[in-house]
Parts: sequence; structure tokens; C-alpha cells
Amino acid sequence: MTESEPKPSPECADAEDERVRSGRLHALDSLRGLTLLSMIDYHAMWDVVYLFGVSVPWYHSAGAEIWQQSICWTFILLSGFCHALGHHPVRRGITVTAASVLVTAVTLVFMPDSAIVFGVLTLIGLSMLLCVPVGKWTEHLPAPVCAAVSFAVFLVTKHAPAGGLSLFGKTFCRLPDAWYKNLFTALLGFPADDFFSTDYFPLIPWFFLYLTGFFLFRIAKKYDLLRFLKTPKIPVLAWLGRHSLIVYMLHQPVCYGVLYVVFEVL
Repeated sequence: MTESEPKPSPECADAEDERVRSGRLHALDSLRGLTLLSMIDYHAMWDVVYLFGVSVPWYHSAGAEIWQQSICWTFILLSGFCHALGHHPVRRGITVTAASVLVTAVTLVFMPDSAIVFGVLTLIGLSMLLCVPVGKWTEHLPAPVCAAVSFAVFLVTKHAPAGGLSLFGKTFCRLPDAWYKNLFTALLGFPADDFFSTDYFPLIPWFFLYLTGFFLFRIAKKYDLLRFLKTPKIPVLAWLGRHSLIVYMLHQPVCYGVLYVVFEVL
């Protein structure tokens, strides 16, 4: 660790001590690996439909939307839950954010019609960074209250990128049009009309789901629930979960290459 790099917070150190005492929480790795497999399947189907022009009506159904949302929610909640378990959150946040910039640059150059701007990696990286001060500010607040408030804000702002605040599917407040004007506002969650991204996860509302997972970890730690996450260990899924960033970075090129051979070569 360099002198200029912030030291881990006491909370992170405590969580790391907990992991050392209790052993690795294999269930988290396995669940993340399972979610990654589901994401790979979903994105492969996206390639089939949108890049290779195959008609799959079910992919546009409510069932497919539930599938997509299950991947998003699980992955982001898990990322927040695991925040305090990792070493050097600032370094990790910078690394993931840099990876997201690389993904954006590659898609803009090679797939401009399907470019990824402010995708899930951007969200995760920035959430890691933002959660460092938030964790300190909320250290003495009751975790159940913080988790409930975070999740409530997430639900209310879920459709803020579309222009309003809503609850139970009903919009109760339209947000000012002036908020939706440029790339910075798009990053926050207020995209302009001409903004486009095939994978868009702005800070509002998704950071609040990350925070929900972060506070759920505090609850699990306080009530000694982490021991239940030591098992099961499913080797293949656990390996995928431990290497989630590199798997995420490589899965789309691999999927596209395999599908190109299937649809264009064979």
C-alpha cells in the first residue's frame, strides 16, 4: 500500500477479520457465479436477436424482463453485500471503473450501434468509491433502518431515468425536464432524449440497491448470520464468482465469436 492510498476503514478490517476467522463465504461466490452464467445466457440471447436477426418472440415478453431484472438485482445487491469483505475498496473501485471505460471505448469503436455507456461496471465501480464515505457517515446508524430507507429510495426512483418518481407502478411526481440534459446528468440518472446505451445503469436508482446490500451485510454480521454463507461451495460456480470481473470482460467477445461461427460460417 502506498502512503497516498487511503487505508481500509475499521469496518472493512473487521469484516476481513471475520472472513479469516470463519473461512471464505463460499455461498456468495457460488451465487455470483450462478448469476454470471444467467447473465451470459441472457446476453448471448441478446446477440442472437439483435446482432444476428433471429426472431425470438419470448425474448420481448414479461418473462424475459423478469429474467433480466433478476440478474441485475442479484448482481448489484451481492456487490453491495460483499463491499466490506474485499481489500482496498478505493483501489477496487478505480479498477472496475477503468474496466468500464475500456468496455465503453471498445463498443464505441467496434459496435457503435450497440455501444455501452454507463453500464453495470460503471455503476459498480463508482458505487464502490461512493460507499467508502457513506460507510463512515452511517457507521453509528441502525443498519436495518438504513437498509429499509435505501431500498425504499431505490423503489421510488426506479423510473427516475424515464422522467418521474413512482411507487407500485404509478408515477406520482414528474421530474423537471431541465434535469435531463447531458452526459453528466445521464450518469446520475437523468438522460437527455438523445442519450443511448445498450446497457444503462445510472447511479439513480441503482446505487441505492447497492447500498441496500451494503447495509444487509452489516445486519448479517451483527446477528452472526455470515456463518450460514460458508456453504455450499460449488467449485465451478465459485470459481466464476471469484473471477467475476475478468469473466464479465471476456464473455461478450467469446459469445459473439461463437455465435458468428454458428450463424455466419457453418
